[in-house]
Amino acid sequence: MLPLAHRLTGLQSNVFADMDQAKALARRAGQDMIDLSLGSSDLPVDPLITQAIGAALGDPMTHGYLLFHGTQDFRHAAGAWYRQKFGIAVDPETEILPLIGSQEGTAHLPLAIMNPGDYALLLDPGYPSHAGGVHLAGGQIHTLPLLAENHFLPDLSSIPNAILHQAKLLVLSYPHNPTTAVAPLEFFHTAIEFCQGHNLVLAHDFPYVDMDFTSSPPPSILQADPDKSVSIEFFSLSKSYNMGGFRVGFAIGNSTLIKALRQVKAVVDFNQYLGIFRGATVALTQGQHIPQSTVQTFAHRREAFVQTLNQFGWSVPMPPATMYVWAKLPEPWQSDSIGFCQQLVQATGVAASPGAGFGAAGEGYVRFALVREPEILAQAAQRVMAFLGR
Repeated sequence: MLPLAHRLTGLQSNVFADMDQAKALARRAGQDMIDLSLGSSDLPVDPLITQAIGAALGDPMTHGYLLFHGTQDFRHAAGAWYRQKFGIAVDPETEILPLIGSQEGTAHLPLAIMNPGDYALLLDPGYPSHAGGVHLAGGQIHTLPLLAENHFLPDLSSIPNAILHQAKLLVLSYPHNPTTAVAPLEFFHTAIEFCQGHNLVLAHDFPYVDMDFTSSPPPSILQADPDKSVSIEFFSLSKSYNMGGFRVGFAIGNSTLIKALRQVKAVVDFNQYLGIFRGATVALTQGQHIPQSTVQTFAHRREAFVQTLNQFGWSVPMPPATMYVWAKLPEPWQSDSIGFCQQLVQATGVAASPGAGFGAAGEGYVRFALVREPEILAQAAQRVMAFLGR
């Protein structure tokens, strides 16, 4: 047997891979699938964006390697978009870094700031790549349970001093995947003061920046840290602009952190195709209508799905943000979310993500991604309720 690195040990479990196997078995059994397990938007990319990308294909200047300075137009567009949205100026040369999706940034940041044995403070439940990057860096993880009674916000005062002395990084992500919770700006101020007091980097994963259904837009972490003293924030065009397959995002924040992340990126990859950046630039500068339309679509979908669940007897709260429904499982499934999802897809063809796959504190919950039309989501909800009734 060929020897493999010990760092792979922490990467064995993956909620998406586990459910992929269960879905494959259901398909082979002939089930009519309604896949609500992945947060990959089914909406098409706006022609405004695809036309810009298509026009770039005929330009030979776009066909070579793309280094940092070749992304200048995109970085300036990202800076102007951020300044208009949040009222904070950023330097496109030193405080913005293009990424292959925000996941690249959150996974690589620990390599830039952590030494083996250092601790990262991560939300539980949380997105898998946050933990994966820490494992690759040889770091340790201290989880912060997110409980409904605390509005799915972490209790920073509960972290032991012994952990804090070895900690380098706190990762937040609001609106939150999978719980759909939104953090108020007051909490961000508390988190910034906490990190400043304990010399921690605060990384805020912000892919759902536009995916909010309330009258109060979710805040940026830099609104609580306008000097960018300890913060870095990660953005993506996957959700707001339905560009998941194009893998384009960016980081904004502390110039030292941006430089360190850029050093890691330089030895891992070049940037993506310049034509993609041209499309993304058009999205940020001319596509203000796109997130509005996307949010309206997902608002209708959440209502169709949640109202049907409630109508048939499963009391599930209406999510305030994101493209998911986070539902507390009824008995007897509260200690077996994986078993629930596996049996659900086998019996009904409806695929969901088990809460336990996002962390121990996610056990007892299930996440549904609202990635189908309202009528299909209502049908899926009826299948789920028939399964529970059976």
